[in-house]
Amino acid sequence: MDLDALVGDSCERDWQTVTPQSVDEVRFAVIGLGWFTKGRALPALEESDLCEPSVLVSSSTEKAERVAADTEGASRGITYDEFHDGEARDAYDAVYVVTPNALHLEYVETAADFGKAVLCEKPMERDSERAAKLRDVAADAGIELMIAYRMQTEPTVRRARELIETGYVGEPMSVTGNMSQPLLERIDADPNQWRLDESLAGGGALFDIGIYPLNTARFLLDEDPVAVTGNVSRTHEAFDEVEETVAFSVEFPDEVYAQCYASHNARQSSGITVTGTEGQVRIEPAFFQDQSRQLHVSRGDGRASITVTPVDQMLEEFDYFADRLRGTATLSPDGDHGLVDMRTMEAVYEAAESDRWITME
Repeated sequence: MDLDALVGDSCERDWQTVTPQSVDEVRFAVIGLGWFTKGRALPALEESDLCEPSVLVSSSTEKAERVAADTEGASRGITYDEFHDGEARDAYDAVYVVTPNALHLEYVETAADFGKAVLCEKPMERDSERAAKLRDVAADAGIELMIAYRMQTEPTVRRARELIETGYVGEPMSVTGNMSQPLLERIDADPNQWRLDESLAGGGALFDIGIYPLNTARFLLDEDPVAVTGNVSRTHEAFDEVEETVAFSVEFPDEVYAQCYASHNARQSSGITVTGTEGQVRIEPAFFQDQSRQLHVSRGDGRASITVTPVDQMLEEFDYFADRLRGTATLSPDGDHGLVDMRTMEAVYEAAESDRWITME
């Protein structure tokens, strides 16, 4: 099996329509300066030739100005209140919202008032009602809204999708996906962090990392769920408001089923597999940014694997967003797409309470 012939240039930006030399940079107001923003988002924006982190927004002037001083391309550091008041609104073209989930809506509302495009972190909000309002606010204002599913611009995932689309696996029959990590050890030891606060997060392992296998399954199959079922559990006292672990099944059209698992109290692991009538495509590791991805393919008696050159997933996502703002190609995933995940995850919780399958409307 000639794997090189199958995947070609695995890191090629097949979505790119503009060049940095032909367009103005997209200047971002970055809302929220937590560890993810400082460690992942800002370095990507600094590296980008299509984007710039112009205005940084945080809870205090001191923090915003301090981080801005250390960020190449940042011209201002302002508070949340100053952002809502329109401070520095002429210094940015788009808004990147990376606050706790329950705070997304208010910043999208302000961005919409100012006519600014929005890149909003996933999940869209803490519940589907607020997510629907967020989508409608953007639509009513006529601004571009993209939900930050970085797996959709991850080269390995895009190559896997191409193999599935071109019939390499035959007709898809099943998907298995998982993502787990020891949250309190790897991310934040504070039991009072917002991810464990139901009012801010909306959910636990499902909302935070279970959304990765769910959305990536949707992307690989190019289908939306028709029914779901699932179970949630908790063993650690820190998870008294949100679930620690979730296992759920998703039915897609034509009786294709996905089995997904996510946990905030298990060994770091991730992977996704699509099995079809003729072959199989698997990505492992799949979702964590620092790991080199491997694409495994098999068909008949042939098997092959390739280690894909790592890319900065955040850089790919930001540059794709800028490409769509500066070019003419359609931007996705949009608010409608993100709302499907919100309603699906809520259906998983409903299924866990009722011990039955929930049909998606």
